[in-house]
Amino acid sequence: MTTLTRDPVRTAPAGSTRNKWIPRLGGPVWLIWRQHRAAFWTLIAVTLLGVVAMVYLRGQMMDYLSAQEPTSRRSGGLPPEFETHVDRLRSIAGYFSFIPVLAGVLLGAPLIAGDLETGTAKLVTSQSVSRLRWLTMKLAVPATMLALSTGILASVFTWWWQPAKGLSEGLIWTSVFSVTGVTPVAYALLMFTVGVAAGMLLRRTLVSMVVTLGIVVAIEFVWSELWRSLGHIMSINTDKGVGSGAVPPELPLEAEQQGQGTYFLTGSGDRLGWTTCLDQVENDRAHTTCLQSKDIVGWSIDYLPVDQMQTMQWLGAGIMLTLTAAIVAFVLLWGRKRLL
Repeated sequence: MTTLTRDPVRTAPAGSTRNKWIPRLGGPVWLIWRQHRAAFWTLIAVTLLGVVAMVYLRGQMMDYLSAQEPTSRRSGGLPPEFETHVDRLRSIAGYFSFIPVLAGVLLGAPLIAGDLETGTAKLVTSQSVSRLRWLTMKLAVPATMLALSTGILASVFTWWWQPAKGLSEGLIWTSVFSVTGVTPVAYALLMFTVGVAAGMLLRRTLVSMVVTLGIVVAIEFVWSELWRSLGHIMSINTDKGVGSGAVPPELPLEAEQQGQGTYFLTGSGDRLGWTTCLDQVENDRAHTTCLQSKDIVGWSIDYLPVDQMQTMQWLGAGIMLTLTAAIVAFVLLWGRKRLL
């Protein structure tokens, strides 16, 4: 009779050796991943798809630019076909505006509100896990995933945009200010924490999502109106008159004009609107006399230069991260005492 013996290595559970060196999640981190794994895997999938798409589109753009004469690239004389690549860049930039909305409404708002609504929060904190530890992990895991995802997407988009920078008026730096550099990461984290705070206070998932959506839209409107004030507005002036043969000053490359347009500059340094003496423009002599009577010596234009872009982005990100930290502190302090 043949005696069968068992090899302990072969009969061991498959995961015991195969995953020997793979770290395993445990405790609150495992629970949080388990609860929100659908959202996390969706975030990972979207990030991978976005990276692949942008790498592919950048490759097409670089092939197109390589086929052009270097002089045409420097002088901005690229054929109209280049606008196809510009439109692609702008379209992807437009999709970035949805990231803060999704971070606040779909990830932040249900995070704690869902646990309060279903009773999961009470069950978890009745075990050996303290409220503070549970809240900290509840915030840290999704925030880390969100920051990594947004940071990767923003970095790849910036890498795509850099070679096309300054080659088209449609790609002026102000059009991609909020989707390049560190700004998207700080923006997404701020909206995420806003959603978390709303969910903790309202304690109902659907209500929290609706309220968060309203807050996010309001913040986006305020940001779109105020972010240019983070920079220092420069002025370029002329003093050679505004009559026949005189031309307004030309802005530096990639600069964005600010204000209401071109102003008239007086000898004393004051500025007058471009409509000054407009009612007499049909009569050259009367128009010239009017301009002279107001001591107008040239033009003046306000603008934001491209070299302020990174400074403005870091300043804006610093403000948003400060607000994020304040909201996180509120969530932890409030939740520690009044969560249940």
